[in-house]
Amino acid sequence: QVQLVESGGGLVQAGGSLRLSCAASVSTLSIDFMRWYRQPPGNERELLAARTSMGSSAYADSVTGRFTISRDNATNTAHLHMNSLKPEDSAVYYCNTIKGRYSSWGQGTQVTVSS
Repeated sequence: QVQLVESGGGLVQAGGSLRLSCAASVSTLSIDFMRWYRQPPGNERELLAARTSMGSSAYADSVTGRFTISRDNATNTAHLHMNSLKPEDSAVYYCNTIKGRYSSWGQGTQVTVSS
């Protein structure tokens, strides 16, 4: 299992930016997929972005052009760079990894966007 610790959430005004971080307990070179999800209150968890070990990325339509996922293999960290934030982006954001047949989750970090 991979231990994950998210950080970087907080309160930001609409139009602002945040960078979320997800620190992994193992080398990210050994992780097949690193992904970011979010879950607003009373809603399903939504997949936002994914990045493979080969460097390919994919995004949900709701964040394309505003969010960017990156992996820093030197520090075993994934980031989610969020720009042009909207109040509807408010949610708990989770990091998820797939390593072999194992899926791991972080504890989540709250992002609140005020209008």
